[in-house]
Amino acid sequence: MPYLIAAVVLVGALCLFDLLLTFAVLRRLREHTAELARLAGEPRTLPYDPSFLIGRTLPGTAVDTEARPRLVAFFDAGCDSCHEHAPVFAAAARPGTSLAFVTGADPLLRGLVDAIGGAAPVVSGADADAVVAELGIQAFPLFLRLDADGRIIQAELALEHLAETAATA
Repeated sequence: MPYLIAAVVLVGALCLFDLLLTFAVLRRLREHTAELARLAGEPRTLPYDPSFLIGRTLPGTAVDTEARPRLVAFFDAGCDSCHEHAPVFAAAARPGTSLAFVTGADPLLRGLVDAIGGAAPVVSGADADAVVAELGIQAFPLFLRLDADGRIIQAELALEHLAETAATA
């Protein structure tokens, strides 16, 4: 009989311990669910206002040509949105007045350069990285409209906001 009582007490203690562990796991699960819900509601990209570029001159020898570009695009090979916007930029680009900078790893970089095609000259590699670093560009794709002196007069994250440039470039 004493063995039976000891077994019942042991099983009861194990059930109580299991119940406490279950409540602890449920509490942690609720905390993680709340954190995931909070993160899902936040934007996935950092807020970025490219207007600080307005008034600056586009650096680099790539733009020191007789026909200064009026429409400039910045793409990154690792950016999915850039791959979507590259053909749109190619359609809006005009020979002699458009320029594209492409940064990133080579296999994906070639895809972006091919998507732009011959619609605009493309600067890539270390030259593009240097211009992106000098301008402090943090978001891609980025589209700039320049005046005749090479000063940035409009900077947008979407090409649609530069639609008037495509018609006049």
